[in-house]
Amino acid sequence: MDKQTRTELEAAAFRRLVDHLRERTDVQNIDLMNLSGFCRNCLSKWYVAAAEERGMTVTYDEARETVYGMPYADWKAKYQAEATAEQKAAFAKSHPDHH
Repeated sequence: MDKQTRTELEAAAFRRLVDHLRERTDVQNIDLMNLSGFCRNCLSKWYVAAAEERGMTVTYDEARETVYGMPYADWKAKYQAEATAEQKAAFAKSHPDHH
């Protein structure tokens, strides 16, 4: 597979992942972190880092809007629930160094 095709396939997979996460507003970031070790915010940070590696500037807020499909504050107000004690305990156990 040539590099251009690989990049196009990876980009298509990224877009599909983002679309899926936008549709699954019922899945909280803490659940994603507890199960997979990453969440929408991590994906946003990786997007910023990828831009920086290419000499581009994308702010964290811009990246979040790309991932969430709307400003983060709007998504948070519409869809983010308070984490339960169980979710917080699982997070603390699986990510002891994450603050």
